[in-house]
Amino acid sequence: MFGTIAHLRPKAGQEQAVVAYLEEWERLRRPKIKGSVAEYLYRSEKNPGDLIMAVVFQDRESYYANAADPEQDRSYRQLRALLETDPTWEDGEIIGAHYGTREAGS
Repeated sequence: MFGTIAHLRPKAGQEQAVVAYLEEWERLRRPKIKGSVAEYLYRSEKNPGDLIMAVVFQDRESYYANAADPEQDRSYRQLRALLETDPTWEDGEIIGAHYGTREAGS
């Protein structure tokens, strides 16, 4: 798997608009994207005005194909209009993932 971690700083009063944008992206754009697996959005505990987005794709090729898609660029520009600055991106291969819960002592 492959993905990115993005650090986002919404403009004052725009955090909910960023959340709404990502919900719409999930509903309308994501079903059209080959290899898209998951997306997570966090509010930073250390810096509550910052959001952290994690995006997961099946593989590097799918991730970069989406990044090169003009429709994704148009979509990104909508998000960017809600932000103070450009996001910072950390792309990389996902080398570990663990799901589910564990019982105490197991």
